[in-house]
Amino acid sequence: INRVDEVVVFHPLAKNQIQGIARVQIENLAKRLHEQDMKLELGDEAMQLLAEVGYDPVYGARPLKRAIQRMIENPLAQKLLQGDFLPGDTIRTTVNDGRLEFDKA
Repeated sequence: INRVDEVVVFHPLAKNQIQGIARVQIENLAKRLHEQDMKLELGDEAMQLLAEVGYDPVYGARPLKRAIQRMIENPLAQKLLQGDFLPGDTIRTTVNDGRLEFDKA
């Protein structure tokens, strides 16, 4: 009881690794939208913004998950509930003044 059996060393993630993790998370969101017959397009500029906001070498990918929820999932859910996007729509995500915006493509 209360023994240390093994030591695992974690190296800080690099920004390009954070972008890769962000792409996986966005693909999961895109799959959920696809189930509702909607497509999500996220440009490179938007992906870079997410990676910058979600990058923290100490905490790994945890801030990235929160950034995706705060910057994409929550505002997009509000727009879906308001009826801004309907089945068959393609949702384009762009960056404007350091913020993500959603519109129909």
